[in-house]
Amino acid sequence: MSHVPARSALKGVREAIPLLGGYIPVSLSFGLVATQAGFTTWEAAAISLLIYAGASQFLFVGMVAAGSPLWLVIALTLLINIRHVVYGPNLAAWLPPSRHWLWLMHGLTDQVFALAHTRLPQLREAERFGWFLGAALLAWVVWIVGTVVGATGGEALTARWPLLGEIMPFALPALFLTMVAPRFTDKRWALALGCTIASALFFTLYGWSNVAIPLAAACGAICFYMVKFHPGKNVL
Repeated sequence: MSHVPARSALKGVREAIPLLGGYIPVSLSFGLVATQAGFTTWEAAAISLLIYAGASQFLFVGMVAAGSPLWLVIALTLLINIRHVVYGPNLAAWLPPSRHWLWLMHGLTDQVFALAHTRLPQLREAERFGWFLGAALLAWVVWIVGTVVGATGGEALTARWPLLGEIMPFALPALFLTMVAPRFTDKRWALALGCTIASALFFTLYGWSNVAIPLAAACGAICFYMVKFHPGKNVL
């Protein structure tokens, strides 16, 4: 039993490796964008270390570079990340008691949540803590290292291979697409995701791009819980 945490942590590391296909190019892109916005390499690394919020980091450096008020930068960064209020309760039922969860929740990203939501119910309770630790730490460390590499050598890479500069910004939406695509096989999920996509497009086209993500997520969640499909019946 004493080896279970280590083994489960290694299992979490192995199963989180596919996530790196999205983490590496996006973190490289963030490091490059941060330095172009006037941040030093150490400042970019600190943002990835402490904020660690993907899309919110791009918003953060963009607004700071544009001279936006600090209160507005903080408010919008928190607003985009409010979706994590939904992530925690959805995983809580599968998490064994531990005083360390408060710290480990810093590693709860969209991709780690999607993977954990699928894998934790399939694991024995004794394996879940170690599995989450391994998966979350791998993603976090790679994100920080990618940020540093992008900040120090991103311009050289894009100058040598200009196509990289076109590909890297698409890595984040591509990663999200691979996460949600399998859900379209379920009618209820397909309807909720379609509602989310339509809402995001609507808010963006009408100039609410800064809040489009959380508002669209709320619309999709409401749709998911209000609409149910019953075999042989119409939608209720």
